[in-house]
Order: sequence, then structure tokens, then C-alpha cells
Amino acid sequence: MKQPFALFLLAIATATALPAHAQLLPQAAASGKQPLDRIVAVVDEGVILQSELNEAVRSVQQQYASNPGQLPPMDVLQRQVLDRLILMRLQVQRADDQGIRVSDADVDKAVAAVAQQNRMSPEQLRAAVEQDGSSWAAFRHQLGDQLVAQRLHDSVVRDQVTITDSEINNMLASPTYKAGEVHLAHIQVSLPAGASAADIKAAQDKATQAIDAIKGGMDFHAAAIRYSDGQDALDGGDLGWRRMDEIPPAFADAVAGMKAGDVTPAMRGPTGFHILKLIEQRAPSRQVVQEFHARQILIKPSELLTPEQAHQKAEDLYNRIVTKHEDFAKLAKENSKDDTTANNGGDMGWFAQGDWGSIIGQQLGEMKDGQVAQPFQSEAGWHVLERLGTRQSDRTDEMERNQARQAIGNRKAEQVYDDYLREMRSAAYVNILVPELRDPNQPQATKSS
Repeated sequence: MKQPFALFLLAIATATALPAHAQLLPQAAASGKQPLDRIVAVVDEGVILQSELNEAVRSVQQQYASNPGQLPPMDVLQRQVLDRLILMRLQVQRADDQGIRVSDADVDKAVAAVAQQNRMSPEQLRAAVEQDGSSWAAFRHQLGDQLVAQRLHDSVVRDQVTITDSEINNMLASPTYKAGEVHLAHIQVSLPAGASAADIKAAQDKATQAIDAIKGGMDFHAAAIRYSDGQDALDGGDLGWRRMDEIPPAFADAVAGMKAGDVTPAMRGPTGFHILKLIEQRAPSRQVVQEFHARQILIKPSELLTPEQAHQKAEDLYNRIVTKHEDFAKLAKENSKDDTTANNGGDMGWFAQGDWGSIIGQQLGEMKDGQVAQPFQSEAGWHVLERLGTRQSDRTDEMERNQARQAIGNRKAEQVYDDYLREMRSAAYVNILVPELRDPNQPQATKSS
């Protein structure tokens, strides 16, 4: 299971938005196992045990069981997995310091989401996890850690990421603005915060090794697993589909002139060196949606009106409109409790099918123009709904602005959180006690390895 950067999007995700294929790295402590063990790394006030690392490595090996040739040598894989465990441990510790918690109910929702996305029931998911030799408690524990990390991300970017209309206008008006989508893979060789000349040289050499390996015939995804420091490294560096406006401008300029299969040279960025591969690309298309024109009368239960009385009142109004042909607009002004439409005779204007919620949208899809639906109930109350008309509307410009807003937010959030993680890692006490697990390109230091 893999965890894309979607966990770190601005929109930002509830427990039910966990990825279907999240790469879970089980925790031995959560599994209840108590083997004789050794400490492989000290992370601030916590430790990572050999058994935890072994379980995490085994999980990655299972993920690549059908294509084990893409995995690097065991010592490289162990370092990659250990780095992921360290980063997750630091995020969980920082979240705990800030009072960020998740409940058992939150984890239950996450389990249900993962199960649904894998077309299983929660019981079937548990059986599959245990059949693979993993602990269900460890699986739930790691889901909980992912949720905690997500909430830490939300907390970090919430107050630091703002998007103005001017920024959107500038992006859309820029001659460098590029539409369309690209499917990218990525190798990132990171630099620590306050990198020295030696750090930069070591990172550049590692990026050169990756380029040479790819030119020598190594599959890009295998090279990403071996050389990348990015959070997507164990997923082969796959970034999935991204709009061109979501990519940093320097990368977008490089990608714009590429064909599917091309690989960029190592590009220096603020966080390190980056290598991109263009897997596929697709052109933008016009966004035409069906819109509805409707009006409604909303009857809400209250202290003076029981739910049964509200239902009966809606039925009475429906009969006055359909049987007695009374004026819908007049009845809406007199009776509707929807503050946004009552004064307009219940007129809801033109809108896309889901804009007023799924229940109203479903009703509209089953009606004909001029038809008044039988009263139906939503969370707001009882509705008397009339469909007045339909049309096809080109929402390309509106959606383009929304996409630009999201792209700017995603880009800012990614940079903010990446900086946060780098600073957190640099400030943390991380001592890798097993020499062969240390990155040979990074000297062992008092704080970060």
C-alpha cells in the first residue's frame, strides 16, 4: 500500500480520505511482540528497534513481491525504510507535543476507508493483513500515525498558506502559465537545513550517481527506490497525475519541452537536487457541465413544529401547488425557511447538480422540467422542489480559477511542510547506532544522520 503526497494536500483530508494503497510500516511495539531486540536508532526521546525495521522492510518487500528486481540492495533498502520510520516518529512526537490526538473512532473510519477502496469489508481487510503475517494492532497503529501526521500537516500549513485573487490572476495571465496534466516520477536528493559545502557536494554526487544509473539502463522507479530521499521513494518516486500549474515553475519549464519517457538532468532546488521523468501527458479539455434551474420551499422542524407537523405542512403545500395550482413563488415567500431563497420566491438560480447537496441533486436528476417533486427530507428539513429547466454550461474559466487556487495552495503547502520537516529533522536528536544503516553520503552527527 502506498501513501502519495495527497496526504499532504491543502484541501485536506479527513480520516476517510486515506489512500487505498497506503504503504504501512508496522510497529513491533504495537503488535504486542516482545523479542530480544537491539536499538538501531535513537530519535529524540524515543527509539526504533531492529524488529520494527525488519517488519517495515518485510512490508516493502511484500509490496514488490511481483517485481523484486526493482528493490535496491538490502543495505540501501534498510536505510530508506529507516529514514521513513525516523521521519514518521518525529512527526508523531511533534504532534504529541502539540496535543494532536486521534481517537479509536478516527482509526475505525480510516480502516473502513482503506477496506472500501480495496473493495473489502473491514473484516476481510483484517484477514488479509493477518494472512500476510502482519499484526492487525500494528496495522491500526500505523494508520493512526498517518492520521496524526496528516493533522500535524494541517496545523502547520493552515496559518501559513493564503491565496489571493491577485495571485490567481497573475498565474493565469503569466506567459509561462501552462495548461494540461502530466504524470511524473521524481528522484529527490535532499539537503539538510543550513547545508555546508560538503553536504552540497555529497548530494550532487549522489544525484550524479542516480543519473548515471538511469543512463546505464536502470529503471527510473528502481533508481528512485535506491537514490531518492523523497517521501515517495519507496513508491518508485511516482507523483501521479499533476496539473502543470501545480508544478514549481522551474520544473514546469523543463517538463514543457519533454516527451513521454524523457528524464531531466539533476536540477538544483531550494531543498536539494531533483530528477524528473515524464511518464505521460494529456491536454486540457473544456469543462461543460449540466446545470439546473429550480426553486424550493423548505419546511424546518422547530420548537413550535414537530417533524411530523413539518412533513404534513410540506405535503399540504405540495397539494396546493399541484392540485389547486396556487402560486409557488407566493407560497415560498410566505412559508419557506430557507433564508437564501425565500425572498426570491424560492428561486435557487442556475447550479450544477451537486451544488445544493446530493439529496437535492438526486431528486433533480429524476425529475422533468416543470415537475414538482413529492416532498422529500434532507438534514435541513422537508423540501418541495420544482425543476424549472436545464442547460449545458461551459465552466472552464471558473474551474480554471478554482484549479489555479488549488495549485497555488498545494505548491505553498508542499514547500511550507517540506521546510518544516527539514528543520524538524535538523533540530532533532537522531543517532543511528548501527554503522551499516548510516547513509555513507552523510556524516554521522550529534543531531541528524
